[in-house]
Amino acid sequence: MSRHQNKLSRFWQELKRRRVIHVIAVYASAAFVIIELAGNLTEPLNLPTSLSTIVIIVLAVGFPLAIVLSWLYDLTSGTFERTKPMEDIPEGEKARVPNAWKIATYVSFVVIIGLAALNIVSRGNIIKPGMIQSMVILPINNYTGDENLDYFVAGMHSSLIGDMGKVGGLRILSETTSKLYKNSDKSVPEIASELKVDAVVEPTVTCFGDSICLQIKLFSVFPEEKLLWVTEYKEDRSNILGLYNLITKQIAEEVEIELTPEEEKLFSKSRVVDRKAYEEYLMARSYWDDFRRESLYKALEYLNSAIEKEPDWAPLYTGLAEIWQGIQHAGYELQSVTAPKIYENLNKALELDPDLADIHYFNATNAHMIEWNWEKSEEEFLKALDINPSDAYSRIFYAQLLVCLNRYDEALTHGQWAMSLDPLNPNMKIWYSAVLAGMGKFKPALDILEEVVANDPSNFMANIGIEFAAFQTKEYDRTIKAVRYSLPFRIEEDAFKEIERIYEKHGIVSAYEEIMKQLEEFAKNNTTGFMDMTMRYICANQADKAMDWIEKGLQMHNPQMVYITTHLYNLNTLFTNPRFIEIAEEMNLPIPETD
Repeated sequence: MSRHQNKLSRFWQELKRRRVIHVIAVYASAAFVIIELAGNLTEPLNLPTSLSTIVIIVLAVGFPLAIVLSWLYDLTSGTFERTKPMEDIPEGEKARVPNAWKIATYVSFVVIIGLAALNIVSRGNIIKPGMIQSMVILPINNYTGDENLDYFVAGMHSSLIGDMGKVGGLRILSETTSKLYKNSDKSVPEIASELKVDAVVEPTVTCFGDSICLQIKLFSVFPEEKLLWVTEYKEDRSNILGLYNLITKQIAEEVEIELTPEEEKLFSKSRVVDRKAYEEYLMARSYWDDFRRESLYKALEYLNSAIEKEPDWAPLYTGLAEIWQGIQHAGYELQSVTAPKIYENLNKALELDPDLADIHYFNATNAHMIEWNWEKSEEEFLKALDINPSDAYSRIFYAQLLVCLNRYDEALTHGQWAMSLDPLNPNMKIWYSAVLAGMGKFKPALDILEEVVANDPSNFMANIGIEFAAFQTKEYDRTIKAVRYSLPFRIEEDAFKEIERIYEKHGIVSAYEEIMKQLEEFAKNNTTGFMDMTMRYICANQADKAMDWIEKGLQMHNPQMVYITTHLYNLNTLFTNPRFIEIAEEMNLPIPETD
């Protein structure tokens, strides 16, 4: 052991004699300073962002070279001389380290310790690229004192989220989730923790007239809440669209997100919009999320009035397309009436602004649900997501298209992404559960749906999902419990008790035979969804009747037909049926492999 220690001791003495230790200290200190300078001067001097990386690589390559040279050569006054081996030094002669080397070494240690301490102290106060990758924009505070402006402020909030969503380097949470924090008493860190975001934007409107006054605060939350940036804007109301672009670009700059050339192009567009037309557009938005007949037609009035004032503004036409789509889905007008209006307005919007994400989203959903054109649908979804990567609706419905095409891994990725963008939206949870169920993942689908009904026990869509996911996991008690709220008609208490009695005495198939008796009676005098009948005929072991309804669905070109080859509707037993295979081939839908 002592011999080993002597060798190490001699090696250490040799390192000092050859001044390797001094070179390491001086080199490390100089490298530290150079790296800091490169990082701090890149932005002010508009140098390439890759400069810091290049500097680090060069210095890393030079480090071993400096050590080798210091071992081999001895620096004397003005010249390099090869270092003499230890045995060539006369006995008793001691290698003397020049004072300059000693001073340089001590200074180097001080510099290293100082810079390290400075970085540790300041690292929480400096935003580095990649530190902030997600944020939520809270509902805009209305400090004008005019409550009649709430619709306008809500519309501004939606527009700002849509604008920020175009920044590909950020995950911007959706309006639906954000709105739940209106007038919340939760702190910024609590909100960020719940939503799993890195930053929070808090906007406030302070004046409203010919000009709009808007204050924007940006908070980081890790390791603790910190106000990163605050600024005030005062903009003419007609230039409000340009204001959103300005705010988006400045926030991206503050969090060290470098915009792509495509994003720069999107934000460089400048549009002045008629004040009254913009107000009517926002008023229409306040109505069209309410699917009651009178609300949808009121929204149409506002949009048509806005078009008279601003006929070349694309969002007005996408709004009309969305409302006509809502009227169609609600059954207020025949498809023969609504479809031409949907396409007319989408085409007009596309002609005016091909870079509007909403246009491509609606084209994608129409191509999927109405045209049954899978290639076009995917192409349009990808265009929408290329423009607005944070569009949760495009993500989730693209995921559903991918499930229909049996591309499960991709579907799961986009579905999870959609949930991260809109985690508190009950509809998003239902749509994501449909993705999971469509893939055959019934247990996780059930867990998500149970979250929805815990807050809304009679939610129609959630209970439909529970009914059929529980059936496929053989959790029949949960199935029967969901039936109370999932049938297309309000079931009377006595009728439901009869279903429960039959289930308890004779089992689930007999219970569904009773359910189908009631559904068949209802269908005699009411329009009934073909899938309501098809799924439950399968549960009642009546496959031929289920196939009859699938063929009706094909004749009616029912939008729900696009899901028949997924696991969502419990049609697995039909996947080998020749009648079913013929329909799937006609629709160009792949059938999953069956065990």
